[in-house]
Amino acid sequence: MSDTKQRLLDGALAALREHGVTGVSARTIAAAAGVNQALVFYHYGSVDELLGTACERATRERVAAYADRFAAVGSLRELLSVGRELHEAELAAGNVSVLAQMLAAAQTGERLAPPTAAALRMWSDEIESVLRRLLAGSPVAEVADLPGLAKAVAAAFVGLELYEGVDHDGGQQALAALDQLAVLVEVVDELGPLARRALRSKIRSHLKD
Repeated sequence: MSDTKQRLLDGALAALREHGVTGVSARTIAAAAGVNQALVFYHYGSVDELLGTACERATRERVAAYADRFAAVGSLRELLSVGRELHEAELAAGNVSVLAQMLAAAQTGERLAPPTAAALRMWSDEIESVLRRLLAGSPVAEVADLPGLAKAVAAAFVGLELYEGVDHDGGQQALAALDQLAVLVEVVDELGPLARRALRSKIRSHLKD
């Protein structure tokens, strides 16, 4: 990738952090990148195309940066601990804000929806792979929609950035509730063979109803 294209990608993210999606334009991106604004259209065709490319590329880099941490997770509580750490780091860097801004813009900007959804899938796919490993053989896996649960966790951490902006204590309470759910799952997994069979039977009975 040329230096100019990389500067434009970095400039798009910087403009999103500084101005929000309503203040992003070829002019603000070019100013952040230190280039002529005509280069936005020369290299990417449109502001939306540049924003989508920047969001996907930045997310891919961040997911890769945490791959080893996710691979080392040994319990749901550890997964949430990594999630908290990731949330704080990405929040401080402004990356959660970028994704939240892209989500807001994608509600009415159809060209931004596919790359924003792709960025979210990168996080949820990583989380799903951890959940499948951790819950393999667990009665919980028989009732839980793991892809859906992974998407819910990914969406929760993005949404908490907005929630904490108006109610920090409420955001912390939400994180604590996720921790409590993780403890509950661990308790279920520690049940003896008879109790686990009874639980499986109960789960299957409810799923048939």
